[in-house]
Amino acid sequence: MMTQARATDGDTRRHVLIVGAGFAGLWAAQALRGKGMRVTLLDRQNYHTFLPLLYQVAAAELGPTEIAYPVRAVLRRNSDVDFRMGELRSVDPRRRRVSTDQEELSYDDLILAMGATTNYFGVEGAEERAFPLRTMDEAVPLRHHILSRFERAVHEEDPELRRRLLTFTIVGGGATGVEFSGALAELVHGPLQRDYPTLNLDRGKGGCVRILLLEAMDQLLGGMPGKLADYARDRLEERGVEVRLETPVSAVADDGVVLEGGERILSDTVVWTGGVQGAPGPADWGLPTDGLGRVRVRPTLEVEGFDGIWVAGDLAYLEDEEGRPLPGVAPVAIQQGSHVARNLEMRARGDALKPFRYKDPGMLAVVGRNAAVARVAGRSFKGFPAWILWLLIHVAKLIGFRNRLLVLVNWAWNYIFPKRAVRLILPDGRASTPQPGVRKEAEGVERAESFTHGTIP
Repeated sequence: MMTQARATDGDTRRHVLIVGAGFAGLWAAQALRGKGMRVTLLDRQNYHTFLPLLYQVAAAELGPTEIAYPVRAVLRRNSDVDFRMGELRSVDPRRRRVSTDQEELSYDDLILAMGATTNYFGVEGAEERAFPLRTMDEAVPLRHHILSRFERAVHEEDPELRRRLLTFTIVGGGATGVEFSGALAELVHGPLQRDYPTLNLDRGKGGCVRILLLEAMDQLLGGMPGKLADYARDRLEERGVEVRLETPVSAVADDGVVLEGGERILSDTVVWTGGVQGAPGPADWGLPTDGLGRVRVRPTLEVEGFDGIWVAGDLAYLEDEEGRPLPGVAPVAIQQGSHVARNLEMRARGDALKPFRYKDPGMLAVVGRNAAVARVAGRSFKGFPAWILWLLIHVAKLIGFRNRLLVLVNWAWNYIFPKRAVRLILPDGRASTPQPGVRKEAEGVERAESFTHGTIP
């Protein structure tokens, strides 16, 4: 039975309800500490995921607990914030109430920070058959699926079927696609090559494994300088990844992908990293949205015509001074979450609200062990220096000292002894090795919304 909840009895402080414990929501909650407001943080999960490293969970480099941290632990010292675990169902702007699967909550100010979901661009069969890579609920089953392909290939005598089992197709050459392709290649041609001596996993024409990265545009890592994109492509190809530019996908079938022009690639694993769109719901609640479901906001991040409703992170649509939409990346989300908190404080004091100005810290992408590309403060880095920069920045941004220590120890161990310690196919109550063409939900997980990455958080 749904219950109604409002402020704690006798608490007359202004109530700020934040939906989403990703970068924007969590940073907003922390920034409101000690500002004289009562804050409720709502999320369908009880943990915050450091999404820039999510691909490493899917590639068996890190375990889930190394990049996730309980929200209640993060907020332990913030007595102004009450965490509620629940799934948002609807928002009633007129009554200033939201409904979840557990209760009904009222608010004075509402911050929507639910992030984004995968955008399949209307490609036939993609949503049903491809593996997205945006949440922990998607990364862990993808890891199980990849490892299970090798277990099945051991028993497969038909070389064509074995080849299909061990063909991995990544659609989308942005940061996620590039980083996951590099990590998967290192997993396959490193630890798995030793784990499966009866399979020929060598690079080259004689091997039975194939990793493809398909990008519809004419370069990888859109937004990066061309020389860094070319470096990333060269390093991936050295690691055994087949990179194909200007190669849009027209359909995802049970047995692989169909390219525009009709070419068919037989593949048991299609990973979709090709784009994002706003989390569902705002348009149904009457909020103004763009063609990708993002909520149009004023420069102050408040929704036009909906005083008291703010949007931050991937869900917000706001253009920069040159008329370009701000990217859906972690630094934007973090800065916007903190900015909304500052504007709420200013409104409480009666001061004029300030427009949001994004301070771009740069962009990073790792291509594999000892190789990365970075564009920071107008300077370009590549190779080992960029990899060290990427490593230090990501470890420094992890929430919780324990997580930083675990990741650092794991990376150091993998650097010296590249053997991967998390190559486990764990049971989840359902079939852990789904048949080809069966959607990832067969592995017993729900999908959730979160944030993208690819830049310095």
